[in-house]
Amino acid sequence: MYHACKPSLPQLRVWAPRAQRVDLVTRLDRQLMLPQDNGWWQAEESPGHGEDYSFLVDGEGPFPDPRSPWQPGGIEGQSRRLDHRRFEWSDQGFQPVPLSSAVIYELHVGTFSPEGTFKGVMHRLDHLVELGVSHVELMPVAEFSGSRGWGYDGVNLYAPHHVYGHPEELKELVNACHSRGLGVILDVVYNHLGPRGNYLPRFGPYFTDRYRTPWGDAVNLDGAYSDDVRRFFIENALMWLRDYHFDGLRLDAVHALYDFSARHFLEELAWEVKELEAGLGRHLVLIAESDLNDPRVIRPFQAGGYGMHAQWNEDFHHALHAALTGESQGYYADFGDLAHLAKALEKGFVYDGIYSQFRRRRHGRPAPDICGHRYVGCLQNHDQVGNRARGERSSQLLTQGQLKMGAALVLTSPFIPMLFQGEEWGARTPFLYFTAHEDAGLAREVFHGRLAEFKGFGWDPGDIPDPQDPETFVRSRLDRQELSQDRHAEILNWYKQLIRLRREYPELTSGRPEQVRVEFQEEKRWLIMRRGPLCVACNFSQAQQTVPLDGQATNLHIVLASQADAALYGWDLFLPGHCVAVLCCRLN
Repeated sequence: MYHACKPSLPQLRVWAPRAQRVDLVTRLDRQLMLPQDNGWWQAEESPGHGEDYSFLVDGEGPFPDPRSPWQPGGIEGQSRRLDHRRFEWSDQGFQPVPLSSAVIYELHVGTFSPEGTFKGVMHRLDHLVELGVSHVELMPVAEFSGSRGWGYDGVNLYAPHHVYGHPEELKELVNACHSRGLGVILDVVYNHLGPRGNYLPRFGPYFTDRYRTPWGDAVNLDGAYSDDVRRFFIENALMWLRDYHFDGLRLDAVHALYDFSARHFLEELAWEVKELEAGLGRHLVLIAESDLNDPRVIRPFQAGGYGMHAQWNEDFHHALHAALTGESQGYYADFGDLAHLAKALEKGFVYDGIYSQFRRRRHGRPAPDICGHRYVGCLQNHDQVGNRARGERSSQLLTQGQLKMGAALVLTSPFIPMLFQGEEWGARTPFLYFTAHEDAGLAREVFHGRLAEFKGFGWDPGDIPDPQDPETFVRSRLDRQELSQDRHAEILNWYKQLIRLRREYPELTSGRPEQVRVEFQEEKRWLIMRRGPLCVACNFSQAQQTVPLDGQATNLHIVLASQADAALYGWDLFLPGHCVAVLCCRLN
């Protein structure tokens, strides 16, 4: 998979604007680096591909390279040079399906397969192809502390986590996805770095105490020296897209990117990605996670926005989850009525400038012009499962009928649907928060931080597994033997039918908000979503009931139902408890 003859790697450089001296340390020697403009230092003789090195900054260290492409020994080890040009790609001409018609599948490399590696994922891609998804979204893979974790505490942002495999094995995974027609999205974290192994402050002012995040000091995006800090993160994003052939990035918690520059970091990143897209000749996307309910995040540049292609729609998830489970603790206090779910389906944001009981203030801004293709909607994701005390999935909280109803609303919604690993067969294994920090003090801090975080949800501290316990990680692995059981096979078949339905009816991939109409009866707990000639009728009640349909419809028939007993009687639809039916009709 490698080219034999390539030009030599460029000279090694590092940014250390406040340093008086920077030394390059290799296995064979130590050399003083030469100062360049704007705080950069360059080696006179650089190590080649596969050679290890590190830096001394004013005699302190050695430290890994902030832009290390490969950390074979983990966060405390030496960096290793990597020539990205050596890999031989076979995906020339590949283009992922447009985001507007995508079905995304989020997975965690360490728990998706028994191997817990890039190769382990690669060996199970046929399952995803058969399911019908279009994109794989990997949770963060940048080097982080320990052998297991979610990846949101990465510190070597340019290096794939060594436990998951060689950097070239990540490329092989992306290449294999493309050969099967699957696009690949990578989750990246630019709002903070992990607490262990973060040596960026030894090199320069990457962080600022002018703003605070839940994880400590914020990244310095608008203060002194911030130009090169911004470049560090932007070039990281470009590297994943260019050198690893990812088709898009999911940006974690962009509301914690504090930037009051005239040109926001997200806008600058989006422009750079747009230029890279033109140069590469393949489509690239950026998906944000934001809790601001601010449409500027997903508005185009021309309309004064930041240019993100889409964002996770937490309001839709919360409204759907609360309607199905009845939970009202924490942020679910703002949801629970079918009116909330109806508003999410029709308008995207539920909290669009109205008062939030959870926040005790008004929240959000109206976005009547925003296309549904700008939102990613889901029933489950790593956060909403893993940040529960016991890591329960929807399959552990809902009846079989409710689970099917939730899936139907996600996959017939006007949003880009996203599934979380194992959701498609109603996996019963939990997805817990797990770590493997070598620092015992840090491990205790993390555990106590989790306890404090869960206070608002009223969960018993005794129910919270120790993230450091290896068994917590083992329990979170998917169990594919479940697929041999009838109840799980039934859910898998349901998801496949829904995904096929979404492909067959163009109305289901339309993102036009004016073409979504929702009716509901709060007391009787039924809801109907209409999308052109299709309507999705849901009975949220445990009791069977008859739901009235539009009396002007003709050729009305059931296309798909979660229970065989669902039946039409004229313009009335009989639905058993916890049942959903998709119908097709033509209006006179």
